[in-house]
Amino acid sequence: MGVVNVTPNSFSDGGQFLNREQAVAQAQRLVEAGAAIVDIGAESTRPGAAPVSEDEELGRLLPVLEDLRGLSVPISVDTRRSGVMGAALAAGASMINDIEALTAPGTLAVVAASDCAVCLMHKQGDPATMQRAPTYRDVVAEVKAFLVERIAATRDAGIALERIVADVGFGFGKTEAHNLTLLRRFAAFSDLGVPLLAGLSRKSTLGRITGRTVDDRLAAGLAAALLAVQAGAKILRVHDVRETRDALAVWTAVTNEPS
Repeated sequence: MGVVNVTPNSFSDGGQFLNREQAVAQAQRLVEAGAAIVDIGAESTRPGAAPVSEDEELGRLLPVLEDLRGLSVPISVDTRRSGVMGAALAAGASMINDIEALTAPGTLAVVAASDCAVCLMHKQGDPATMQRAPTYRDVVAEVKAFLVERIAATRDAGIALERIVADVGFGFGKTEAHNLTLLRRFAAFSDLGVPLLAGLSRKSTLGRITGRTVDDRLAAGLAAALLAVQAGAKILRVHDVRETRDALAVWTAVTNEPS
């Protein structure tokens, strides 16, 4: 899953693809590099980010979706608002990636009324404040319990299990220690019954481990991605598609038994 942030303030590429033409061109580059899904977001949810209005989010998002109709891979839209979800699906998106796991009013109904896929993510707190003092007694148990509950609620709303993906939410209300524990014990989520998405690309935990700035975390991100795949991740949400695919190709060649 290749990331396109149509925002001025995302933690990694904020402002680079705010322009409609730049965002469309980046999405096309990601597909050429091997992305199987393109994930487009028009509201930054980085730590400390303030929310934008629904009109502003739609104003950024819809022109890009219009220009990407007919893209050769599915488009996911990263949003937490029911109105944006509905408009995005009408504009051709086929997946909703929701950091609030369809807990906001109306979101379950919008997704249930469509045939789209949905990614349910765990977070603690709101983006503006979530990194101030995140606390857990047992981060793995608490994240898993939340995802179990949200998968059940989603199914109860009439959304088939085959449409659901789960994301533990690395960096969303988690300290470096929490993130490392979640990655170390990622296999504990394999019995949720849905594909697991891992989003570690360029995140601050990798920067604290390596001392690298956000634009110099490729090697760390590849290491984290391979660890996640080894533990059961089926979708990797990344900025560096070509490099991630190359790393996966080597990993697959080594781990697959010869016929």
